[in-house]
Amino acid sequence: MLKGFKDFALKGSLIEVAVGLVMALAIFALVQSLIESLITPLIGAIVGEPDFGGLTFTINDSEFLYGNFINALITFLSVAAAVYFFMVVPYEKYKEHRGITSDTRPCPECTTEISVAAIRCPSCTAQVPPTTA
Repeated sequence: MLKGFKDFALKGSLIEVAVGLVMALAIFALVQSLIESLITPLIGAIVGEPDFGGLTFTINDSEFLYGNFINALITFLSVAAAVYFFMVVPYEKYKEHRGITSDTRPCPECTTEISVAAIRCPSCTAQVPPTTA
């Protein structure tokens, strides 16, 4: 039982996922600091409100903290932009430069993603012409 757990814990894929998660958290902390320290004050200087967290309105004694939502929205959009421009775009360019192609293709009948080696679609069971190398 302990040997099985050791094999699971030391599997390469598990270690890769753990490293990826730690790096993602570090990047998130960095981007969040950038947003809180530079971008939000810059937007606040333009709009006239130094911190959106204090923006509220009240209806029937219920306070709505829409400023916190604005802060979260700015954080989300900034993190999404950072991930896209600093991770996705360079990776796509790397794949293009190295000539790395996808191992899937769309089925011509139902557009489900199927293996490049497939000769029959598992979803619609249509016969699929083989790909040319």
